[in-house]
Amino acid sequence: MAEELIVRIGAGPATDQREGPAGKRAAIVAAATDLFLRQGYHDTSTDQIAAAAAVSKQTVYNQFGDKKNLFHDIILGVTATAERFAGELPQSIATIREPADVAPALRALARRYLAAVMNPQVLALRRLMIGEANRFPQLAADYYDRAPARVLAALADVFDRLAARGLLTTDDPAHAAEHFAYLVLGRPLDHGMFHVDAVPAAAGLDRSADRAVAVFLAAYHEVPN
Repeated sequence: MAEELIVRIGAGPATDQREGPAGKRAAIVAAATDLFLRQGYHDTSTDQIAAAAAVSKQTVYNQFGDKKNLFHDIILGVTATAERFAGELPQSIATIREPADVAPALRALARRYLAAVMNPQVLALRRLMIGEANRFPQLAADYYDRAPARVLAALADVFDRLAARGLLTTDDPAHAAEHFAYLVLGRPLDHGMFHVDAVPAAAGLDRSADRAVAVFLAAYHEVPN
């Protein structure tokens, strides 16, 4: 089962604290996230958000100011999902002790990476942000920096560590990270973005990830004879 998106939103006005940390503010965020992902920004009204969250429209305004601010906070709050994934990447190389360990470790990493990006909610978020990029160009750029670019930087750091230990062959870890990301994500992500109702089989994604790693290792890894 796909994991839920992590949406990290700061605390609201102090006057709302009597409602508890999982109170009205959290309900507004959950309702708005669901509506934005299903209907888009333009077709989601503040009235709909308030109704879905079982709060008044004024409460939405009190907490977030307006729909635009709420959308902004949710999009940047969702980058917590990518932040967690990037933070877990160093663990992916913890079991690598010798050259023969590289391939299975990277296959496991590629499978997790592809499964995370192919999460239906993540795909919906990408479609949403691309669709609203002209309306919110800075928000789109900030989302890219805090999500896809953050993961690429974390991959580059992992590959730099492996190269320093002689377990990968590269003098440009950032370039290697780009190759890895696009080999792993390329076709499945492109297909997923345009086939809204398609749910890829986990086994198919695993095979795709494994093949991507095989190509990557042909360029960046040499196992001693």
